[in-house]
Amino acid sequence: MNETLPTRRRFLFSAAGVAGLALGAAPLAGAAPAKSGKYLKPPVRVLSNPQPLGPIKQVETDLLDIGYYEAGRPEEGRPVILLHGFPYDIHSFADVAPILAAQGYWVIIPHLRGHGSTRFLDAATPRSGQQAAIGQDVIDLMDALHIPEAVLGGYDWGGRAACVAALIKPSRVVGLVSVNSYLVQDIAKAALPLAPPVERGFWYQFYFTTERGRAGLTKNRDDIARLMWEGNSPSWRFDGPMFARSAKSFDNPDYVEVVIHSYRHRLGLAPGYPAYEALEKKLAAVPPISVPTITLDGEEDGVVAATDGTASAAKFSGKRIHRKVAGAGHNLPQEAPKAFADAIIELVRAGAWRT
Repeated sequence: MNETLPTRRRFLFSAAGVAGLALGAAPLAGAAPAKSGKYLKPPVRVLSNPQPLGPIKQVETDLLDIGYYEAGRPEEGRPVILLHGFPYDIHSFADVAPILAAQGYWVIIPHLRGHGSTRFLDAATPRSGQQAAIGQDVIDLMDALHIPEAVLGGYDWGGRAACVAALIKPSRVVGLVSVNSYLVQDIAKAALPLAPPVERGFWYQFYFTTERGRAGLTKNRDDIARLMWEGNSPSWRFDGPMFARSAKSFDNPDYVEVVIHSYRHRLGLAPGYPAYEALEKKLAAVPPISVPTITLDGEEDGVVAATDGTASAAKFSGKRIHRKVAGAGHNLPQEAPKAFADAIIELVRAGAWRT
């Protein structure tokens, strides 16, 4: 893929702030592609920060007015973009952000399209939830914030967005942390059945393909999200205030349309939109990711069973480390923030930064 890294002058990036960070050697630099590791079981999660993340800032791209929280050293520290899943929000990283901010990084946590304070600028823009759209949103956010390159980390929808962004513009992704490994959807194989226990866990995907499911999500979005939280992370104990803090993000006026399109498109039951057609064709080849990557699997994940990483090894052509995280479920950053933050830090320190 031929592309040119944006210049510092174009992005007004602070060289002084970057130079102030010491980048020591990290295990990733000499790691074998299939290297694996394991974290000890984390303690039961408690709501250590009951207050919502804030203030929330807004920045416009060509399509969106994106709401985001930032911490650390804005415009000076190494940029780290953290991307949440569904049905979750930016508070999945409430305990990750201060760890990274303490390292002097510029931590950016955006609301994905259809969530929180993120809004479409034009009422006529299709409320697409397809993978090309959420991946392009990440690159557009980087452009809007004048960020030439960053380390990306995410899970679920956010992990997919990060994987797609790494394929769109690999020169701008210094490193990638992806929960559940390679998350680009192979839509051509969407009709192939999975094992019945796995299919049972995907009940919501099939529900959302029906008009009854659309009506149900509209009416019962919080109840559906809570049910999914419980199923996605069977051993995670979250309380009412923790859930309520995130559930406010589901009140976005585009939430239902974006979610419904996402699940119908990934199953081949809804068309993509013309603006993303070329990118979807590239993604259809499910190409390997070339950027340095750390993949994490929660051993208590109720959606995707933890693996040793070998099944997805061919999908990473660059350096890749895989780890299992004991005691963590699908919402891994919120359930095991130190394990997630450690992976980010490792990539930042080992990164081949060019700005």
